[in-house]
Order: sequence, then C-alpha cells, then structure tokens
Amino acid sequence: MRVDLFDFDLPETSIALRPAEPRDAGRMLVVRPGEAPLDQFVRDLPGALRPGDALVFNDTRVIPARLNGVRTRPGAPGQRTEVLLHLREAADRWRAFARPAKRLSPGDALRFGELMATVVEKAEAGEIVLAFDRAGPDLDVAIAAEGALPLPPYIAGKRATDARDVTDYQTVYARHPGAVAAPTAGLHFSEALLADIDAAGLRRHHVTLHVGAGTFLPVKAEDTDGHRMHAEIGQLDAATAEALNATRAAGGRIVAVGTTALRLLESAAHPDGTLAPFSGPTDIFITPGYRFRAIDALVTNFHLPRSTLFMLVSAFSGLETMRAAYAHAIRAGYRFYSYGDASLLFPGPGAETP
Repeated sequence: MRVDLFDFDLPETSIALRPAEPRDAGRMLVVRPGEAPLDQFVRDLPGALRPGDALVFNDTRVIPARLNGVRTRPGAPGQRTEVLLHLREAADRWRAFARPAKRLSPGDALRFGELMATVVEKAEAGEIVLAFDRAGPDLDVAIAAEGALPLPPYIAGKRATDARDVTDYQTVYARHPGAVAAPTAGLHFSEALLADIDAAGLRRHHVTLHVGAGTFLPVKAEDTDGHRMHAEIGQLDAATAEALNATRAAGGRIVAVGTTALRLLESAAHPDGTLAPFSGPTDIFITPGYRFRAIDALVTNFHLPRSTLFMLVSAFSGLETMRAAYAHAIRAGYRFYSYGDASLLFPGPGAETP
C-alpha cells in the first residue's frame, strides 16, 4: 500500500512530553468500527471489557541503551560518537544505531567511559554491530553504569531526560531487562488499576518482547512493500500459551496491551488462532489486509503519521475508522505518543480472528 495513505496532520501541541499523573488518569478513546468513538479514561478499562477476558502485558524492562563516547584512532583526535543499542546478538555484541555513522568504519575502537567496544560491522541507515570488551552480566552492569535512558526522539529533542523519566518510562510490572524503548501502552497501568482488573474478573498474563529502537524509525519507502522491520527478541512460554488458548475456548477474549504484545502473539499463533510457545526473533510487519489470528482487542497509544504502528492499528480496526478516530482525538485534545493517552480498539471487518 502507498505509505502516504497513513499520513495525517498532527499539531506539535498534541505531543505529550510528560505522562498523566497518576498513571491511570490518562484519557482512553474506545473505538468500535461502525460506531462513534467513545471518550473515557484509562481507569474505565475494566468496565469496557467482560469477565473472563484476558489482558496480555509485555513485561520487558527498558535498559539505559544510549551510550555517549569517543572514537579512538592512533594519531587522530577523538571523535564524539553516540550509539543507541537496539538488538543483542551475542553475550558481547549489540546491533546499534550510531551518530555520526558515516565517520565510523569496521575496526574502529569506541570508548564509553570505562567500557570499550570495536565496530565489527557497518550496515545501512547508520546501523553498526559492536563487540564489547566484556560479556554477559559484566556487560549488562557496564551498560547500566555508562548508559542513559533512551527517551524517544520526539521527547528527547524537546527536553532533557531527568530523574522522573527513570520511573515514568518503565511499566510497574517490568521484569526482564532488554528493551531499548518502553511498551508504552503499559505505562498507563498503576497498581490500583491492576487490582481493579483482577476484581472485575479479568485475567492477566505476561509475555516478553524486547522493544528495539527500530520502532522509532520513519518509513522512508513510498510503498509498504519497501519497508524492512527490525527484528526484536520475544518469548511466550508454554503455560501462558495454554492459558490463553483456554480463555478463547471458554468464550473469553484476548486483549493485547500494546502493539508489542500483539506482534508477539501474532508471531506465535497458528492459522486457526491457537497459540504455541515462542522464543526468538520476530520482524512481523502488519498492514491492512492482514487477518489477525490471536487478538480480539487492543489497548494502545496514539501513534505517529506514516508509522508502522499506525499501519498496524489501521489493519486492526480499518484505515478509515482509524483516520476518523485520530481526527476526533486531535480535535478533542488527546495527547499523542509514548507519554500520551490511550485507545481501546476493536477489530474491523476482515480483521476478526478465527
């Protein structure tokens, strides 16, 4: 499909630079195709679902993946370099985006404080592969010491990262370190809201997808066929897959909290919609025409124009439905992007699960 079909005008004033306080005080637009969008609040979510439905959360934990350092070459002055880690490839290796990448070459040494790395591969669009001077948990400790929280560029470009972000840009249920971007739909959930979900007879389950920096990359191709998704590592264990299959068999619905949970579940689903255990990379790219197999509803934030995430929600609820919903959200003053408000989406014609 033409990428410009997913474009829309978004005022700069719609971009949220801080989250709502408390977390569950954000607004929530309920979108049911064929009906007018409904303005609610995130804390109203339990009443918008049915007892027996299951919410699936991504429990990845954001790491301080932005490293600022210096390129060192014998006889040459140091060149300041910034890298954003986005995919771990081995115990001592990360794939990363670098600035300025065009001045880097394989064999270059980079120093990030006490941490050293060597450029072992240079790819397209500023992407490199780094081999570090330590591995495993030792490397994790060094990255935590030298790195900074990787706020999205549309926030980091407008204000400095501060101590509030260390808490704000992490879900309350984050468990497994490895993400370089937060699963932002989950940022709305407070401990109080999770308790309300349990009291409403809804079930909660967790999967893990380590969100990569590729989620921020613009779609530069003119057609969706020309865009390449970056792989992300995820896991769905056997017990969770079995529990979600039982939810469906009992007439309950599977509600993905965030596009990352959705992408992992769809990667793990058989054609008939049943889920199997999954562990490994996924680069699934969902655009209109995709038939969903594992998801019955989606909680998600409001996304960028021309982004893969707006393409995904358009595939789920319908392009015209989502264009109308986003126009309503802009008029009504909803806040967009990572720290913005939420939506609860239901499937449109052709997207319904088996």
